[in-house]
Amino acid sequence: MAGRLVVKGLIGKKVGMTQVFDDAGVVTPVTIIQAGPCFVTQVKDEKSDGYSAVQLGFGEVSVKRLTQGQQGHLGVMKADKKGRRKGKGIPAVRYLREFRTGKTTDYHVGQQLTVTQFEVGDKVDVVGKTKGKGFAGVVKRHNYAGGVRTHGQSDRWRAPGSIGSATEMSRVPKGKTMAGHMGNERQTAQNLEVVRIDAERNLIAIKGAVPGAKGGLVIIRDAAKG
Repeated sequence: MAGRLVVKGLIGKKVGMTQVFDDAGVVTPVTIIQAGPCFVTQVKDEKSDGYSAVQLGFGEVSVKRLTQGQQGHLGVMKADKKGRRKGKGIPAVRYLREFRTGKTTDYHVGQQLTVTQFEVGDKVDVVGKTKGKGFAGVVKRHNYAGGVRTHGQSDRWRAPGSIGSATEMSRVPKGKTMAGHMGNERQTAQNLEVVRIDAERNLIAIKGAVPGAKGGLVIIRDAAKG
C-alpha cells in the first residue's frame, strides 16, 4: 500500500462461503466477510514516525480484557497518575492493524470506517492465515510422487528420497522441501472482486475463496495489482 494517496482497507472476520445468483441466473461462489466497523486508533506520518500509515482497530471487547498499555493507547483507561483520561472516541478493540497510505490528512483518531468505502466491482486483496494442518509428509505437503512400489520397497512409498548432493555441493541446499508444519501461515488472495455489500450488517461478499477458517481474522485492502 506504500505510495497510494488514499487507502481503502478494513479488518474483518470470515463468516463462510455461499453462492449468489445474478439476474441471468449465473451462480457465483462468494466468501462472506464481516468487515468492520473499524476505528482509526492512530495516524502516523513521516515527521513523527518515519512513514505514513493509518492504524485501525476492530473487534470490540470488554475493557478488562486489555492490558493497561492497550487501554492507554486507545484512550479507554480511567484516570491514572499520568493524568490520562478517556475521550478519544474509540471503544475497547482487540485487533490493531496498520495500512500504509501516502495521505494521512483524510483520517483522524476516532473516525469510523465501514464497508461503504468499497463498491460492487472493486478489486481487493484479502490477507488471512491459512488453516493449520499439523505435521505433514512431503507427499501431502509438497505433492511428491513417492517412491516406486516394486522390488520390495513397501516402506518407501511416501518417503522423500535423497535430500542432498554428493560431490558438487556436499550439503542439503537451503530451502529444500521436506516434511514439516503445514499451513497456519499468512497468505494473500489477490485481485478478488467485490460482488455484494450489506452496509446494515457490515457484510461484504467477495468472489472466490479467501485464506483461513471460519471466524478467522482477515484484512481487506485495495488490490495492489489492480
